[in-house]
Amino acid sequence: MYNNMKLITILFIYLFLIAQVGMGQTADSSMKITTANTKNEPGLDTSVSSKTNFKKRLRLVTSLQGLGYGASMIGLNKIWYADYPKSSFHYYNDAGEWLDMDKVGHAFTAYNLSRLSYRTWEWAGVNHKKAVLLAGFSGLAYQTVIETLDGYSTQWGWSWSDIGSNTIGVGLWMGQELLWKKQRVRLKLSAHYNKYTDKQLQDRTNQFFGSVFTERLFKDYNAQTYWLSANLHDFNNQLPVPKWLNIAVGYGADNMFGGYGNSWPSPNGDIVRNDIKRYQQWYLSLDVDFEKIPTRKKWVKSLFFVLNAIKFPAPTLMLCNGKWSSQWLYY
Repeated sequence: MYNNMKLITILFIYLFLIAQVGMGQTADSSMKITTANTKNEPGLDTSVSSKTNFKKRLRLVTSLQGLGYGASMIGLNKIWYADYPKSSFHYYNDAGEWLDMDKVGHAFTAYNLSRLSYRTWEWAGVNHKKAVLLAGFSGLAYQTVIETLDGYSTQWGWSWSDIGSNTIGVGLWMGQELLWKKQRVRLKLSAHYNKYTDKQLQDRTNQFFGSVFTERLFKDYNAQTYWLSANLHDFNNQLPVPKWLNIAVGYGADNMFGGYGNSWPSPNGDIVRNDIKRYQQWYLSLDVDFEKIPTRKKWVKSLFFVLNAIKFPAPTLMLCNGKWSSQWLYY
């Protein structure tokens, strides 16, 4: 399971990459693109000014990516792993923990890190295929290093299911870019704040997931939903629907107050809540592909790029415990 410190580290990388995206959107556009090569692929203009611009951007992106990944890895090792004893390399099977919400979260993080990293290489003028490979494999390598650190810590261990989920997330992004040069299906997240009338559950939630709103959004799997969001127009451009309209299938789970069961220690003895049934939930909803909304404003384009990791609130059908229900606005 990604603990709070790991999530914060990933979040810092998000902000680091997003800052580069913003930099790319606001930088000068003197670098020219041409399709005059034999493969009809975008290429850099061969003029001196264009070439110089490309080299500067490439050096900047390479340096920032290397420094960002290296600094976050050193910080993660010193701030988090240093507090726990090290051991010989070992494995830990956490499949099924949190009804696999953690695994879907791994895939979501891997997908969006690849997406963000690609934008920086694209801005630097790297051709499409090479940028896809750089973004995908560097993101997968980064998360594999984190998993390796887990493998040498007594608190955790190397998890093959984590590696599999990371690979699925990267593969979903890379496969579409190499096949279609676009993302027809996106992996998104929505979250809300859960409050409990049962004091025992509220205390457990505050203790385990945190009491601060932003912290709860990242840590409370009961309040998260992960979505596969497909653009209708990309699959059939004859449909009489807006180009930005998506249909989304979501997965979530609820009533989880421990990794595998609803029991936990307390100062007054172990608490066991077998009366609370843990269950999975499936969703069907509409969504928005923000990057397909026309705009000429660069800052709006940057904002839409970031927002496309988030599922837009919309009317939703829900299936849980074999029963269908609906909400006019689910997020």
